[in-house]
Amino acid sequence: MRIKASTGERTRSKAGAAPRQRAEQQRSQATRAAILRAALDEFAEKGFEAASIRSIAERTGFQHPVITYHYPTKDQLWRAVAEDTFERIREAWDQRARGDADLSPLERLRAEYHAVFRHTVAFPEFHRFMRQEASNGNPRLHWVAKTVLKPLIDRLLPQIEAAQKQGVLPRVDPILFHYMMISLTAALSEFGPEMRITRRLEAEHSEVVDAFWKLVDTTVFAARAPADKLRSPRDAKATITRQRRQRA
Repeated sequence: MRIKASTGERTRSKAGAAPRQRAEQQRSQATRAAILRAALDEFAEKGFEAASIRSIAERTGFQHPVITYHYPTKDQLWRAVAEDTFERIREAWDQRARGDADLSPLERLRAEYHAVFRHTVAFPEFHRFMRQEASNGNPRLHWVAKTVLKPLIDRLLPQIEAAQKQGVLPRVDPILFHYMMISLTAALSEFGPEMRITRRLEAEHSEVVDAFWKLVDTTVFAARAPADKLRSPRDAKATITRQRRQRA
């Protein structure tokens, strides 16, 4: 004979289920985040064709079926990495340059490209991940350009045009300005290993990162920090020289 649970028992059962569901969701999110980070490293290092889900599983310490449970194919995993990366950039844009913020077009562009730069510094594999797919006829390049890049570019180009009309940016095709900025934001991740050999500079060092962005900021956006906050070129050079000596 079945005995109906009391109202109190059903309430306690539901109350106990909620924390378990949250814990499971958190574990699932943590698992996906670990997979995406390992996949970014794998794709950046080897390219799509040479990368393997088995190798990504080894990087995470998960069993192969755990990877395929969340991302059944390598192509789906690659796309998830791209979407996750650009979603992080969009979130940073919304934090630094909200749509309702009282910013000029130039100030908005400065904040948005700074966010891209900071993300590339934090995840230097991101630039190498994209570069691996930069060949004509690559289906993944076509997909990421249409699905992910175009919405971001469509957000930036009107701001570039507005700044040009105000006379604060040079009159060139806005897409040329955009890709010049993308090249600058990726410079440290692209040339970091070379800088380490030629000048004993660590591209990820905070003082090098700050000095490089200050150069971009001053050169492109004509930023002028208050005199008490702007380090002189001599101070910046001394910092970098000290870092090289420490590495010697």
